[in-house]
Amino acid sequence: MNLTLRIWRQQGPETPGEMTEYRVSGISEDMSFLEMLDTLNEELILRGERPVAFDHDCREGICGACGMVINGQAHGPERTTTCQLHMRHFDDGDTIDVEPWRAGAFPVVRDLMVDRSALDRIIGSGGYVTAPTGSAPEAHATPVPKEAADLAFEHAECIGCGACVAACPNGSAMLFTAAKVVHLNVLPQGAPERASRVRNMVETMDAEGFGGCTNTGECATACPKGIPLTGIARLNREFLRS
Repeated sequence: MNLTLRIWRQQGPETPGEMTEYRVSGISEDMSFLEMLDTLNEELILRGERPVAFDHDCREGICGACGMVINGQAHGPERTTTCQLHMRHFDDGDTIDVEPWRAGAFPVVRDLMVDRSALDRIIGSGGYVTAPTGSAPEAHATPVPKEAADLAFEHAECIGCGACVAACPNGSAMLFTAAKVVHLNVLPQGAPERASRVRNMVETMDAEGFGGCTNTGECATACPKGIPLTGIARLNREFLRS
């Protein structure tokens, strides 16, 4: 497979960037998108050029470190993480545009890498319980209704990749914040901080410069873990309740 790549190159957060064109050949359809970028970087290094910087870690769709906009879509044409996107979803001769997450709260570090620490600060402001837990409790020590447990697990699947922010035309982090609020607020262990948690996390989200939610729904469409849009409605109810 032969491809033309147009990749955003930016030396640092204070320098201007631009799309740079590269051609790669001999790409297997079984490669992941990141493996294809590895191939490009090997060629750049052999030519004495600076390789393309991008985030990655587990490459198993678990850690949420990878993330880039591919042909205008967060994580690319499939509903998965970039590391799990395979080249079989592209055709020989395709031109592929690759850009970093575009959001005011995600400043570019270099090339395709952005600083997503704003999401960590949202979690730090309320994503915890203050009850002393000690060692792992007996499984049935705290009764949890199945509906609440299922809802908590559904929202706890969020890996914090930031695709929801990148896909939102407003750069909103409401789906991410909703996932973190809902999965703790519906459980009895999270009840003592229920009101303060949602207020602190929403206030931190606003202070970090994320945009407002207008229920466009692109966040839920792009989310590789399928966090439901209804989580935002639950977040709003929790906020009003607090």
